[in-house]
Amino acid sequence: MKVSLIGYMGSGKTTIGKELAEKLKTDFLDLDKLIENHTKKTISELFKELGEIRFRKIEREVLMDILNTKSDFILAVGGGTPVYYDNMNLINEETISIYLRANPKFLSERLINEKLSRPMIAHLADEDLLEFIAKHLFERRNFYEESNFKIDIQFKSVSEISEEIIHLVDLPQR
Repeated sequence: MKVSLIGYMGSGKTTIGKELAEKLKTDFLDLDKLIENHTKKTISELFKELGEIRFRKIEREVLMDILNTKSDFILAVGGGTPVYYDNMNLINEETISIYLRANPKFLSERLINEKLSRPMIAHLADEDLLEFIAKHLFERRNFYEESNFKIDIQFKSVSEISEEIIHLVDLPQR
């Protein structure tokens, strides 16, 4: 079973993915961490040194490697991954995709204290964060909505969300 978690930054893909993998006794993979291991650079460094377009090319290569070589996993993809190339189609063909859906206000409240570790928003003033997220989410939403399943994550615990995913998708617990 291959499951991909889709959503905007701050939607909890990594945290929920780890919990889900533990409950299902399978591997958890974080696409950003795999890219960092592959390149020996942080995502922030890659964005600064290469720019977003070249970063997305590397991201695509690592994504394809995962999908072609790993058998069972829970994969947290980057917030922009589904938008580039035909990544969303590839993710849907090779995995069960789940969109962790949240509104811009909820996401901005989560992200305001994490800005410096997020290259896409590190440069923004706090008062500009909500508008930036709303615009970005509007641009990406159609890609995210192509996911096989959608789950609203607001006001739910990580455990509640992972249980909801297990039941919604009918994933076998081991």
